[in-house]
Amino acid sequence: MNLLHCVFYKVKSDFFQLSRSVQIAFLSAIGFALFVCWDQSHFWQTREDYGFGFIVPFFVGYVIFDRWPAMKSLLLGKSASVEYLNAPQTGFSPMVASLFFSFMCMGGLLFLLLGGSLRASTGPSHPGTVSLALGFAAYLLGLAYLVSQVDVQGRFIPVKARLHFTALFLFPALIWLISAPMLSIVETKIKVFLLGKVVSVVLIIFDVLGFPIEQQGNVLILPTGNVGVADACSGIRSLTACIFAGSFLAAVFLDRFWKKLSMVLLAMLLAFLTNILRSLFLTAWAYNNGSGSIDGAVHDIAGYAVLGITCLGLIALLPLFNLKVSKDSDFLEHDLD
Repeated sequence: MNLLHCVFYKVKSDFFQLSRSVQIAFLSAIGFALFVCWDQSHFWQTREDYGFGFIVPFFVGYVIFDRWPAMKSLLLGKSASVEYLNAPQTGFSPMVASLFFSFMCMGGLLFLLLGGSLRASTGPSHPGTVSLALGFAAYLLGLAYLVSQVDVQGRFIPVKARLHFTALFLFPALIWLISAPMLSIVETKIKVFLLGKVVSVVLIIFDVLGFPIEQQGNVLILPTGNVGVADACSGIRSLTACIFAGSFLAAVFLDRFWKKLSMVLLAMLLAFLTNILRSLFLTAWAYNNGSGSIDGAVHDIAGYAVLGITCLGLIALLPLFNLKVSKDSDFLEHDLD
């Protein structure tokens, strides 16, 4: 408790050193974040595939705490890597950036209003929750750029530094899109695609190994009975959870944008591959023990094993991403963050 008290006191002390407009902006973002969290909690409770959402607020809080020194140093005018200006930058690029993030912020507010209206009128719904998540992401990123125009001393902050400041909020802004349930039409298309690929791969492997097996839709016909590859076996649960895990690891442990993006893409690939392994295991188990033997504990344990293996695989890749090959490769990292 003493540690938490010290952390809270330190953050509060730093927060009140910021300008009043920045304080109000951040408080509004916190308010919207709490509303989005409350809205999504309905689906975290009622849908098992989104149960990981309960840890999202804690991970967001950790990322913000981890990046707080960089955030406050820029706004307080204490960032050693930034050359503060006495006049705002002029030209085409600064104007376009300001217009883009202004429209993003206003668009985010409109989506938040739409999502809030749907929540109030119809209760929890996929369109309303997605609207709130999209609106919050756009609002927070737009707000981050707009409030970083000047420091507390009134000096102007260069556009490049403002973009880097905005990038610090990518994970806290976008992660709610992963913890929110997909629109039904999108989720159905992804499930159908994943189911088709999983069934095809399992069928091909068993056929190559010489085991008699047939396919009828999403049903595999074995000598010991039929195995239906249901929606739960599509891998969409492991896909969303692994994207969340990959995004968090990328946000905390990787320092370049291309590395972060690669980590998320690898999380998606690993989720797909490990889900194929799970389907192969379950089909082989049903082949030897009967189709009813994979119900219950065997199915659930295999599913959680997929998540565990994927997360361990992503963690094992972190040293590779942070490996420094040579100074000649530095040009690959410039202007990509």
